[in-house]
Amino acid sequence: MYSVLSCIVGQHNVWLVGLASLVCLAGVGVTLSLLHRAATTGGLQRYGWNFLTGVAAGAAIWCTHFIAMLAYNPGVPVTFMPVLTVVSLLVAVTGAGLGFAFATSGLTSAAPVIGGSAVGLAVAAMHYTGMLAYRIDGIVAWDETYLLTSIALSIIFAGAATRSALRADTMTGHLSAAALFVVAIVSLHFTGMTALQITPLNGAVEVADDPSTAMALAVAGMALVIIGAGISSYLIDDRARYDSYQRLQHMALHDPLTGLPNRTSFTNYLEFELDRAEGAKRKVAVLEIDLDRFKEVNDLRGHQAGDEVLKVIADRMSNLLREGEMVARVGGDEFTAVKTFIDPVTLVEFLERLQKVIFEPIEISDFEVSIGASIGVAIYPDDARDRENLLSNADLAMYRAKASATEDICFYESSMDERVRARRVLASDLRDAVKKNELSLHYQVQTSISTGEVIGYEALLRWHHPVRGAVPPVEFIPIAEETGLILELGEWVLKTACAAAAKWSQPLKIAINLSPVQFIHSDLPKLVEDALKESGLDAKRLELELTESTIVENKERTLAILQKIKELGVSIALDDFGTGYSSLETLRSFPFDKIKLDRCFMQDIEVSPQSKAIIRAVLALGKSLSIPILAEGIETNCQFMILKDEGCDAAQGYYIGRPGPSISIETEQEDLLTA
Repeated sequence: MYSVLSCIVGQHNVWLVGLASLVCLAGVGVTLSLLHRAATTGGLQRYGWNFLTGVAAGAAIWCTHFIAMLAYNPGVPVTFMPVLTVVSLLVAVTGAGLGFAFATSGLTSAAPVIGGSAVGLAVAAMHYTGMLAYRIDGIVAWDETYLLTSIALSIIFAGAATRSALRADTMTGHLSAAALFVVAIVSLHFTGMTALQITPLNGAVEVADDPSTAMALAVAGMALVIIGAGISSYLIDDRARYDSYQRLQHMALHDPLTGLPNRTSFTNYLEFELDRAEGAKRKVAVLEIDLDRFKEVNDLRGHQAGDEVLKVIADRMSNLLREGEMVARVGGDEFTAVKTFIDPVTLVEFLERLQKVIFEPIEISDFEVSIGASIGVAIYPDDARDRENLLSNADLAMYRAKASATEDICFYESSMDERVRARRVLASDLRDAVKKNELSLHYQVQTSISTGEVIGYEALLRWHHPVRGAVPPVEFIPIAEETGLILELGEWVLKTACAAAAKWSQPLKIAINLSPVQFIHSDLPKLVEDALKESGLDAKRLELELTESTIVENKERTLAILQKIKELGVSIALDDFGTGYSSLETLRSFPFDKIKLDRCFMQDIEVSPQSKAIIRAVLALGKSLSIPILAEGIETNCQFMILKDEGCDAAQGYYIGRPGPSISIETEQEDLLTA
């Protein structure tokens, strides 16, 4: 150790040693930054960063060595062989590049240590290659102990430095790695120089060191240029990464079409405003905005025109915003807005500004469109004290505005909007009803009026809610049709009823109601065919019922589907006849197998001559068309006898038999046959 210190103090120019140290520190700092970037990238980018790391590290190591060599004063004239000097530079750059490339490869958990040790070996190779280029007027000898020690120190400290650099996640770790790299370079050089022993030749004359100083400054300048290039590359990439991050951040929080904040950004902003308003005297209004007539633009002018409309409206709303106001796009033609206020007048003024820019005509290319909007408003803390309920209440108010013929803006009112919420909850529960085995079928008997014989049963869907109990069909069927759940329910009813009827002891008919929604899907005949095949039920025993309104909605399509079903051998009945659109044209357009007279005519048949006359006319119509008539809603013996006297074919109602579960069908049938 004393010999090394003596070498540093006694045989080196302290100023040049200081310069070499500055170059070394700067080079190590840049090298570690580039190494970290190489470790955090992949693919071709990693190769590029490893190359820059090798160049910066090799140049810094070589320049440190060369300046320190120029600082060394052997007491005799010296020269440098150009070829070997250049070779030593190449050894440093190549060795450092390959070592760091392996260190960042991830091939093994020991890769950082192995790669770093290779860098240390490259530093030693560079040093002693440079020493071969060092020509002295004297006899050179080497102390093997110091020589081997210098190589070992370089390998050990460089390996430790690389490991620390690639695993450090704190400033202390990075500083430790830098210190270890500096120790690796410095310990190699000065321990190696201590190993050098020179005996001057007779007549050798010591030369001045001014040229050495100038050369050292030139080398330092070159080193700083290379290091500066490395720093510039790092900073340029860092800026590019920052810009890229900013773009990604903007994309993540903004709608790409309109540039407005998206749902995520809106949620964050609303949470912030609610937190600020809590405990203060401010209120926060949430607005749900749904554009009207926007679908018409898409259908008539195309989606590109629709996009232009959205951009114009978004731009208009953005330009009207003031402090405490925000607008976001959260869906196709759906926007949300936030308004923080103390005076309700400012909220009304904000709504007026929004309404004005949305309803103002929009000119696009060669046409003009007018877009309206339905706006629902909910206010914190009056209508809700948390984000989810506030948004939900604003949404309910918006749907009320959409359903209104006179109001474009509706404020949340619990008395009116909670009914809608209850329907939504019921719809949500209905989605799980099939899976949870909450649905069942009840069967109501149909009899021949003339003989009293059972001719079939109508399958009626029942829902037993785990909390609400029995939910009337009049409540959940419309919800199922609105939400499209009727398709799943209808399939379940069809397959379940067919399977049950196939097991009955007598070949009675099973009647099943069809919803208008089911006719929207052209696969209904296939569904019926599959239900018959799976259950083994004879098609002649299946009777499907539909109302006349179903036919009127899309007559051509519906009749085509009915024809395919009838070709399977299935009977088709016209349900609820006498209500709605009842007309002779409907009876003429399709060969129905049965007409079901609506229950409303049974209510006052006993006292109303008009009702009796209508029933008589319908029965006469059925006979003239050879279509049997079944009367629904028979609740008294008097009603039954009137129908019998008028010659009605069949009856169904509480007087005949109440709906019951499938397990009681056989017993009920036997009772009716013996009655």
